[in-house]
Amino acid sequence: MCGIAAIVSHQAVNQELFDALTVLQHRGQDAAGIVTCEGGRLHLRKDNGLARDVFTNAQMLKLKGNMGIAHVRYPTAGCTSSAEAQPFYVNSPFGLTLAHNGNLTNTDELKQALFVEDQRHINTDSDSEVLLNVFAHELQTLGKLHVGVDDVFQAVSGVHRRCRGAYAVVIMIAGFGILGFRDPNGIRPLVYGERKSGEGSEFMIASESVALDVLGFDVLRDVEPGEAVFIEESGILHTRQCAEKTDHCPCIFEYVYFARPDSIIDRISVYKARLRMGEKLAEKVHRVWPDHDIDVVIPIPDTSRTAALQMANLLGVKFREGFIKNRYIGRTFIMPGQKMREKSVRQKLNAIGLEFEGKNVLLVDDSVVRGTTSEQIIQMARDAGAKKVYFASAAPPVRYPNVYGIDMPAASELIAHNRTEEEVCLAIGADRLIYQDLDDLIDAVRKGNPRIQHFDTSCFSHYYITGDIDDTYLERIEAMRNDNAQSKRNSENFILEMQNCV
Repeated sequence: MCGIAAIVSHQAVNQELFDALTVLQHRGQDAAGIVTCEGGRLHLRKDNGLARDVFTNAQMLKLKGNMGIAHVRYPTAGCTSSAEAQPFYVNSPFGLTLAHNGNLTNTDELKQALFVEDQRHINTDSDSEVLLNVFAHELQTLGKLHVGVDDVFQAVSGVHRRCRGAYAVVIMIAGFGILGFRDPNGIRPLVYGERKSGEGSEFMIASESVALDVLGFDVLRDVEPGEAVFIEESGILHTRQCAEKTDHCPCIFEYVYFARPDSIIDRISVYKARLRMGEKLAEKVHRVWPDHDIDVVIPIPDTSRTAALQMANLLGVKFREGFIKNRYIGRTFIMPGQKMREKSVRQKLNAIGLEFEGKNVLLVDDSVVRGTTSEQIIQMARDAGAKKVYFASAAPPVRYPNVYGIDMPAASELIAHNRTEEEVCLAIGADRLIYQDLDDLIDAVRKGNPRIQHFDTSCFSHYYITGDIDDTYLERIEAMRNDNAQSKRNSENFILEMQNCV
């Protein structure tokens, strides 16, 4: 998962792009980057690390210009090398930079075509660089000396014809403007807004509406599936549907875990969706466990807090904060490496013994992925004196990989893969485990926008909306994503980077 932002303004955008990245930092902690444009010249800074660590005052001063794009990343395809930090750049045609959230599912096919037919060189393992070169080729084949708005939209149509998978993208064309577009299924989120100034309208595009709110932009709307939005450097806005066929299918995991609760995605409040998830879980407890003996409901901070509070209210039991979170530890789900995840759980959370001692505790989390966090937290509750520890998940069992931009582990590393709910309960050490039903999760989210007919639920249902995912593809990503393979790649990249520094 990644976060992207773009601004066209009448003043310098470096500080506001940095502020946007800090607001979107929850979407990626591996790398950050900003590129700005001043008089047709691009200024780029990117590296591994949090936004606050990547950009110093001296580096920020070099990011001159009134338009720019920005990116925060955690690795979904490729590796954790700093060479794959975004934005990416190609000089031909016109000077293009790209920031991408999502994952292409036909990357290998596109790479071959780019090399053999388009005669373009790909320098990294990132599908985002492939996407940039596909757009660049589509724009270049128009044979124009000067690019126009219609040319930009025509190139986006070419991207839709060639690329499969999930992509929410911002592209800056040096000296001309900024483009944003979504894949025809609208799997990954993208929203744009406007801010009035004394010199005219200013525009912003971002992964989540909260980034616009913080910077004083009024949200206009979500970018529709297959649609492109182009903002000229002078501040003129253009929109056009560029896909021949669309089928809106947003990723439901955005609402479960990734997005901030104060964001609105595809006209659905993430906060209210999570409230409804709590309501559905409470209804299930009443249905399957009417004589429950729960004394207290305790959330596992932070994303489950909203659902847990509503669940406690409807169950008529106490809600308490039983864990204190160290906010200087990153999100364990998106941390690379099992050992790092295991170590960070104990560093991240500390139990308040008074809330556990002698009680039957219901712990509520947003989801159970590897089970690493759940198992350790359940043991922490027992160590703090809990009599019984029950566990509830606001999401159904995660049994299959996500191929659309969430770097969920290989299927063999998902605790619910090829296990029953009873077996998962035993594996994480709970006295009872309650999962959300998939239909209830869909209802909880869809209620915010009944126009959305279906969601990407592939990690729960094994149904991949793009229709190009088979067992061979899943076996290949299994080999790429398991912790041993990632550890080997990261070690090789570290050695290469150290050699380059010598």
